[in-house]
Amino acid sequence: MRILITNDDGINAPGLSVLHRIAEQVAGPEGEVWTVAPAFEQSGVAHCISYIHPTMIAKMGERRYAAEGSPADCVLAGVHDVLAKNRPDLVLSGVNRGNNAGENTLYSGTIGGAMEAALQGLPAIALSQFFGPHNAALDDPFEAAAEHGAALVRDLLDRGDWESNGGYRTFYNVNFPACPAAAVKGRRVTVQGVRPGVRFSVEATHAPSGRRYLWVRGGPQDVATGEGTDVQANIEGYISVTPMRADLTAHDRIAALKAALE
Repeated sequence: MRILITNDDGINAPGLSVLHRIAEQVAGPEGEVWTVAPAFEQSGVAHCISYIHPTMIAKMGERRYAAEGSPADCVLAGVHDVLAKNRPDLVLSGVNRGNNAGENTLYSGTIGGAMEAALQGLPAIALSQFFGPHNAALDDPFEAAAEHGAALVRDLLDRGDWESNGGYRTFYNVNFPACPAAAVKGRRVTVQGVRPGVRFSVEATHAPSGRRYLWVRGGPQDVATGEGTDVQANIEGYISVTPMRADLTAHDRIAALKAALE
C-alpha cells in the first residue's frame, strides 16, 4: 500500500511523526509512506488552495517533501507531482495538535487536506488529538492516537463506506480523546456537533510601534454537544469517527424551499 500523509501543523510538527508511524503500520513492510506537508504551520486555513500564486516545493529527504502552501495544496502536489506516476492508495491528514470536532471542523486545515484527497477520488482520513488536562502533561500527549490510530485506520479501510455513488466521496474525521491511551473507552460513530455559545472572536492589541492588530481567539473546548456527537464522545473518553462529504447542501431544507419558491 502507498500512503500519502500531510498535516496543517507543519512538516516538523510532532503529530506528523505520530502519523508517519501509524501509516507505516498500515502500509506494512512492503508498503510506502510519502510525506508532503506544509513548510510552515497552516492551522485554520480550512480547504484553502493557493489558486493565485505558485507553490514552492522542496525535497527534504527520502519520500519527504515540504510545500509552501496549505494542506490541500500539499495533497494536490502529492497526487499530481510527487506521486503523479503512482497515485497513493490512501491519504492520511494529521495527527492534529488539538481537536477538529464540532465547529472546529469548518476551519481545519487537517480536514481540508482529507477533503481535497476525497475530491481527487482517493480514500482519506483526518486524525486529530484532543488536548486537555489528562494528556497535555504526558511524555507523549499524542499517546491515544499513537496507540489506537493504526487499528482504527485498518478497520475503516476494511469496513468503511468508500463509495461515491456518483457524487462527493465520503471521507472520515477521527478525533482521539484527551486521555492516556489506556483510558480510551472505545469508539463512537458520530455526527458533527456544535458547542453552544462557542464562537471565534478577535481581541485587539497594540505593537510596540503603536500599530493596532487583532488576534483571533477561540472559545472553551470542553462544552457538551449532545448525545451522538463528536465532541461529546471525546469528552466522555471515546474516539469519535464522523463520515463526511464536501457537500454543503442542506438537503433537509430542499422540499420546503421548493414549496415556498417554486
